Amino acid sequence: MTTFGERIRERREELDLSLREFAKLVKCSPPFISDVERGRRFPSDQVLELMAQVLKLKLKELKEIDPRPPVEELRKMAENNPTYAVAFRTIVANKTTAEDLLRFVKRQAKGKSGPEKR
Repeated sequence: MTTFGERIRERREELDLSLREFAKLVKCSPPFISDVERGRRFPSDQVLELMAQVLKLKLKELKEIDPRPPVEELRKMAENNPTYAVAFRTIVANKTTAEDLLRFVKRQAKGKSGPEKR
């Protein structure tokens, strides 16, 4: 399966746009675009919309492969339950990696279905 960044690069190359040309069209720096294509950073909704226009793609298509949860959904979770806000801040403060978080969730899921094997 193609990742978000790979799809951006693929389509940019199909349109024969250099990284610098594309960056200029979407009003970003070339290093930022490079980071997006490598999966290190993600564009704001405004930049994502510009990218879709320049790449002649539907915004919906890009959003479907964007691995991030919707910001508004996270914000509502934190507003409705302050414990989520504390959890999010703790994750950021501890520089928890995505892999660490997934391992934790898997351990928790195993614990609910029965004793964890060690």
